[in-house]
Amino acid sequence: MPYTIRPEQGFTVDAENTDYLSRHVDTGDRWVLNFGPQHPATHTTLRLVLELDGERIARCTPHIGYLHSGFEKLGEHLDYNQYVTIVSRMNYLSPVANDICWHHAVETLFGIDITPRCKVLRTIMAELGRIQDHLLCVGAAALDLGAFTGFLYAFNPREKIYDLCDFIAGQRFHPDWTRVGGLMQDLPDERVFKTMVKDFIRNDLPRAVDDLVTLVERNRIFIDRTRGIGVLTKEQALAWSISGPVARASGVRRDLRKDEPYLCYADNWDGQGAPAVKFSVPIAEEGDVYARFLVRVEEIKQSVRIIDQLIDDIPGGPVNTFPDGKLVKPPKADVYGSIEGLIQHFELIMTNRGWEPPVAEAYGANETANGELGYYVVSDGSPRAWRAATRPPSFINYQVMAMLTEGHMLADVVAILGSLNIVAAELDR
Repeated sequence: MPYTIRPEQGFTVDAENTDYLSRHVDTGDRWVLNFGPQHPATHTTLRLVLELDGERIARCTPHIGYLHSGFEKLGEHLDYNQYVTIVSRMNYLSPVANDICWHHAVETLFGIDITPRCKVLRTIMAELGRIQDHLLCVGAAALDLGAFTGFLYAFNPREKIYDLCDFIAGQRFHPDWTRVGGLMQDLPDERVFKTMVKDFIRNDLPRAVDDLVTLVERNRIFIDRTRGIGVLTKEQALAWSISGPVARASGVRRDLRKDEPYLCYADNWDGQGAPAVKFSVPIAEEGDVYARFLVRVEEIKQSVRIIDQLIDDIPGGPVNTFPDGKLVKPPKADVYGSIEGLIQHFELIMTNRGWEPPVAEAYGANETANGELGYYVVSDGSPRAWRAATRPPSFINYQVMAMLTEGHMLADVVAILGSLNIVAAELDR
């Protein structure tokens, strides 16, 4: 069952921050400030046009479009494997999670059930991606408010996750690791992979998280800059379709891993009747910047718990499934060692004759670090999607930025924006 994270009780939202526009008359003495895209907190890709009454924000107008790459249109020109190189760039904080979600949607379209070994490996890497994303967010929460040391505590462990991506896929930043029906390759060395993962989740990561929390949880500056700031109520979160840690920090009890389970969150992953992984969904009720920080920290710990249940019992067998037809690329050994493997590889890569999707549509969604990431795929029977649309969590969550900031002080903008963890490539897709 979900449980509640409760920060110290008794704080209230500053009355001056509530219903500001309805109680203040425009005196004509306001001025306009462009916050970003040059500002470091906006990563050169976000722009907020702020109308200020003194140092208080009377109106906030978010602007997007500074990182437009046509990601969705590219889905109509690349086949179902090639497009993974694009989706991983929609969220450059945890690219492997996008890889997994895209092929989850495609496999839903094709009606493919992946192997137990593939499910476990995908689940482990999905949780590592969640940790990777959250570490940057909670570290930057301290950095944006001036605590540079806290950022280093969170950022350094992320290098270990990049090392793991490099190990399994040969690429650190954008692994492009999944394929229809499986993975680009099996683990190069399972023993080394297990050692790297266990050393990370049992030694490096817990120490870093403890150091970060110890640094900020009783820091008066951090507390004053985050508690009661940018409050999003449960009713507002539901009305605006907010998902992920932002919604759960406001008391919304929804997590796709529990509500619409997939991979090892639902299946008997070891093939011997073992239950799905056990974990809890952190819930807070205060809905402010501090609550969102606490929820993400606890989600890191729950991800460690999930990985710890899986890492010692990775099933054997193939990582790729081979359904009727020839949808999955054969192993390299078969390509180089058998005429059947060579023909299958040739047909998929050179002629596209292996792709025979149904004329249908499908939607597949995963619970990623920022919330519900979904891909809607429409097939006309060709090797490429007729339409590939994205439901990106950052785009949905960014809707509330204006509502959360209006009435607050100018200095609060950075804290509120950082707590939403907006990834600009999900806005301008």
